[in-house]
Amino acid sequence: MPVIDVHTHMLSASWVEELRRHGAPKYDVRPTKAGQDSVFLRGAPFMTLTPEMFDYDLRVKNMDKAGVDVAIVSLTCPSAYWGGPEVSAATAAGMNDLMAFQQGRYPDRIRWFATLPWQYADRAVTELDRAVKAGAAGVFVTANVDEKNLTDPVFAPVWEAIDRHALPVLVHPTAPQGADAMGMDEYGLVPPVGFMFDTTLAISRMIFDGFFDRYERLGIIAGHGGATLPYLAGRLDRCHERIPACAEKISAPPSSYLKRIYYDTVVYEKGALDLCIEVAGGPERVMYGSDYPHNIGDMEGCLARVDALGGDAARMVRSGTAERLFRL
Repeated sequence: MPVIDVHTHMLSASWVEELRRHGAPKYDVRPTKAGQDSVFLRGAPFMTLTPEMFDYDLRVKNMDKAGVDVAIVSLTCPSAYWGGPEVSAATAAGMNDLMAFQQGRYPDRIRWFATLPWQYADRAVTELDRAVKAGAAGVFVTANVDEKNLTDPVFAPVWEAIDRHALPVLVHPTAPQGADAMGMDEYGLVPPVGFMFDTTLAISRMIFDGFFDRYERLGIIAGHGGATLPYLAGRLDRCHERIPACAEKISAPPSSYLKRIYYDTVVYEKGALDLCIEVAGGPERVMYGSDYPHNIGDMEGCLARVDALGGDAARMVRSGTAERLFRL
């Protein structure tokens, strides 16, 4: 049974250079106290740059070593959400062109998620249509876009276009809104904790807002095993029962929507993966992911936890779910 990685990233040197030139005052690229080149958000480091992020040949070698057959690569945070409309649109297009080119070099190994200038809906829809023609298998979005919620009406035209194409969407965290107020510059708290806030809040808001009743053709993938959503499923349902605001736009329990989305396996304990599969309603909603080549990514470890599921569950998570969702 092949292995398809749905949560794995690639950058480019030009992307880093554009971020250096146009990311201020919000973003900065510089070394951490430990000397690691990283992307900062208002003084809080949240993404360490590694050599593997720029080298597709090395990526394929490492995939061979780990036993991964196909990688559906995406950009990572802060995507192209900076620099104004011209810079943002050009940055997104450049990343899509590079990923399409690399798929051409490795047609049996590489697929990709489209990067969009989400803040500018008209440009985002135009770039989406262009990327789909170039071979994009899905769309990447961070759990907040330049501190706007994904349910903000400004993004409705983009969601409508994605729904029209019936594409998978990887919802990936970035530094959460208010990271500076929460002191997340201390102890590098954005990756271990802040990212989990971001995804959990985004998907919960989408559920309570009725998003999944409006857009029924696209497929949302909640990154990092759904963050804390599997642990909170019962609490979401209880609040829906007892708090009127939580039932303002939806009548079905929130946990039923958690069975309508998809999850990756970027968790670091087998028990967490088991809980994710249970809340998702089965392995048919869960797909292998590694978070390679982030410094906490783990191609081999994530795959070992998937294989430990055994039988049909392991086969579905290794590739069966992804083959169906991405029509591979």
